[in-house]
Amino acid sequence: MDLAGLVKDLEGIDIVDDANVVRRKSRDCYYYSPILKDELDGVTGDLVVTPRDEAEVVRVLAACYRHQVPVTSRGAGTGNYGQAMPLSGGVILNLAAMNKITSIGPGRVTAQAGAVLADIDGKAIAETGQELRMYPSTWNAATIGGFVAGGSGGIGSIQWGGLRDLGNVLRLRVVTMEAEPQIHDFVGEDLQKVMHAYGTNGIITEVEMPLTAAYDWVDVLVGFDDFMDAAAFGNDLGNEDGILTKLITPIAAPIGQTYFKRHAKFLHEGQHVVVLMIAAHAMDAFDVFARRSKGEILYRSDTATEEESKGLPSAHLLSWNHTTMRAMNIDPAITYLQVLYPFPNQLDRVKAMMDMFGDELMTHLEFVRFNGNITCFGLPLVRFTTKERLEEIMVLHEANGCPIFNPHRYTLEEGGMKQTDEVQLAFKRQADPKGLLNPGKMIAWDDPDYDYQTGKLYLFPGLQQAS
Repeated sequence: MDLAGLVKDLEGIDIVDDANVVRRKSRDCYYYSPILKDELDGVTGDLVVTPRDEAEVVRVLAACYRHQVPVTSRGAGTGNYGQAMPLSGGVILNLAAMNKITSIGPGRVTAQAGAVLADIDGKAIAETGQELRMYPSTWNAATIGGFVAGGSGGIGSIQWGGLRDLGNVLRLRVVTMEAEPQIHDFVGEDLQKVMHAYGTNGIITEVEMPLTAAYDWVDVLVGFDDFMDAAAFGNDLGNEDGILTKLITPIAAPIGQTYFKRHAKFLHEGQHVVVLMIAAHAMDAFDVFARRSKGEILYRSDTATEEESKGLPSAHLLSWNHTTMRAMNIDPAITYLQVLYPFPNQLDRVKAMMDMFGDELMTHLEFVRFNGNITCFGLPLVRFTTKERLEEIMVLHEANGCPIFNPHRYTLEEGGMKQTDEVQLAFKRQADPKGLLNPGKMIAWDDPDYDYQTGKLYLFPGLQQAS
């Protein structure tokens, strides 16, 4: 790795070598996991390079290829698997300056990878009466490139499914890391080559996403005395085709009372809550639906007084990973899991896990459309004790038919379906022949014979030597 030669070759491009800045830019939200926090805390890059446009990205990748310097791309660092952490050092490719929204038309928007979702969704396209189909709870800070490269879905997934579902991304522009980097515009089937690949096999420079009609969304809280009633309410609402929803989030007590400081005033002691976003035009129908349930409408942003709503964060900031973040801000011993409760027995599986773990896990569900069916993911809060117990909890979920998308691993395979993605691996062989893009994140590249069922934390050679 010839850093001096690299810096000389990249004259005119923004480069920072200050150790404090580099260390800060080498981090994402990996600390959500006590396992990753322990394993990755010493990880840092050597340089932060901030290209202004695609031509500079090409220059950087070509120079890094010549000088054998690893490259890890970075958006806003809001991911929480260590996706953007440079396990082999080298260059942090900071795409924040590539933030232009290049076109908006009926049903579609095109933006550079570093454009922040809030700037796209809350400003530029809002003026056209359109909105993004889905976004993460980190909407205020996350970039569109980071969302596609590291995310999977979020607010809006109750209607539109996940990012990798056909039609939820229209086009990706990608630069390879070769002696002469190539530029690809991927559409259709080819999108799967680089979506949710953590930048291991190409650098996304531009994203084209579909839009849908914008609606006024009403934040709603509905309370229940029994959590399974709350879960059944969420499941039934997801299947109520005439009521337009954007978020259905059942959350078990005492999460709301303990960690939602500004919303806790609406909750009774021991009460479970469903956090919702409902289209304003559907509120009369929703009111009928809610009154047929065993729940109590605790708050509606469309009828609340100014005093009641003052200082309240939006409903989406109580959901998905923001639920975990709020809990950790108060109790750093909290961590979480990511669980799929498969259709059609999702509610039975939720109850089985609640019965099995009791107060050790605090249940948090997100209802989504998955493979065309309404089901739920779980992001339960875990009262962390030991690594061994955390691993045991995950094994017990898997043994009871609840797959874990492991947020305590930094590799693609372990954080996903625990198998090699042959399409992405094949493209990496073509696009990154030296294996310099985000090394250590794709097990299949480093260890084709790796046994995903061992349950052990994968340590690619760089970390094995350092540990």
